[in-house]
Amino acid sequence: MASKKHASVVVIGAGPGGYAAAFRSADLGKDVLLIDREPVLGGVCLNRGCIPSKALLHIARVMEEARSLNGMGVEFGSPKINIDSIREWKEKVIIQLNQGIAQMAKARKVETLQGTAAFKSNSELVVSVGSKKTTVSFDHCIIAAGSVSASAPGISMDHPDILTSRTALDLEKIPETLLVIGGGYIGLEIGTVYHALGSKVSVVEFMPALLPGADPDLVKPLFRKLSKQFEEIALSTKITGVEPATKSGLSVSLEKNGKTISREYDQVLMAVGRRPNTDHLQLGNTDIKTNEKNFITVDRKQKTTVDYIFAIGDIAGDPMLAHKATHEGKVAAEVIAGLPSAFDAMAIPAVIFTDPEIAWAGLTETEAKKNSVAYEKGEFPWAASGKSLAIGRNEGKTKILFDPVSKRTLGVGMVGPNAGDLISEGVLAIEMGADPDDISLTVHPHPTLSETFSNAAEVFAGTVTDIYVPKKKG
Repeated sequence: MASKKHASVVVIGAGPGGYAAAFRSADLGKDVLLIDREPVLGGVCLNRGCIPSKALLHIARVMEEARSLNGMGVEFGSPKINIDSIREWKEKVIIQLNQGIAQMAKARKVETLQGTAAFKSNSELVVSVGSKKTTVSFDHCIIAAGSVSASAPGISMDHPDILTSRTALDLEKIPETLLVIGGGYIGLEIGTVYHALGSKVSVVEFMPALLPGADPDLVKPLFRKLSKQFEEIALSTKITGVEPATKSGLSVSLEKNGKTISREYDQVLMAVGRRPNTDHLQLGNTDIKTNEKNFITVDRKQKTTVDYIFAIGDIAGDPMLAHKATHEGKVAAEVIAGLPSAFDAMAIPAVIFTDPEIAWAGLTETEAKKNSVAYEKGEFPWAASGKSLAIGRNEGKTKILFDPVSKRTLGVGMVGPNAGDLISEGVLAIEMGADPDDISLTVHPHPTLSETFSNAAEVFAGTVTDIYVPKKKG
């Protein structure tokens, strides 16, 4: 016989958005039940995505920095890689964060329930773990069920050597050769890790450029570096088949310019994006509407087409980013509590944690040109940055897009070491409506990479002294 539960607020999914929504709801005095399929909290981001990938990227970056010292008069021996120890260290990081989230749930008296949740109606869920079922009723529900790795059409994912981002981060083995299908951020980040650990990495991208959503000038320094590290980067190339090879590994058919070739790899990583995790929710039993891409339709208050059911994070639409999910989770919790909250962020930053890192927020030049949005630009090359030269990294740049009339900041883009940390100042400038004087007259410490942000504004304002910019005529 199925057991029954009721909560004022039920949250489906314990990722960054889900647990933020649950904790904020509890802080606002609500009785909260947090449901997740996994026995630990944290969702994909903590357990199989953001955190483990960044832990491994840290290793890759330090190894690369050690090699770069050869040109500065310091030499190290070849690194000795113990994959078991690396895996154990990665798991320790995850466990520490798991425990922290669990402790915060306990402190807030948030009840947790493991199982797969499916809607029975607009007001009830059935949560299943094996044969055990629990019926859960609610006053309000927040759907934070996230997303899952997508696959390329016609390619089976059944073979053990065809990896997803989840299985790739398990580090079961380091293949001699790895093909990454997809030149987006997931593929490039994981490809960087496997290259550092000894794999010969190749990348195939269907579009004519890596990271199609980013401005080409920001991608260029990364492409130049990866072209030296990876075996091959094949653009405008389609994968037409992946089959088991004759002896071992996989045989991959690639099509470019009307010609098809076949190559063999030990493993293949499928990194062609993610899709909303709506399959198991049984939304057909509710009045919740989805769009043509299966994202749940929501308004600025994160409400679905059922007034007391909310959706946040990946399942509620692009961009599929943890920090966007967290922000939306807090909005949903506050709306439920009767606060005047809505999702009205001016910009959501995006970061590619490769080396160099790429980060941007707000309007991009690509979007501006595509949509005929007028803008003016200030740009500062990191080759003129004392800090960048001191660390042997002169390939970066910082650019700021301004409104031609109001002079307010419309967008910011960066490429270089730690761009992901530096972009936050750009997001704040967009949110606060900062103009070039606001930025350039804010004193930045020297020598730092952060001062390239004020330098870019100074270039626009015509007050820069760190580089020579010819005066505009007229």
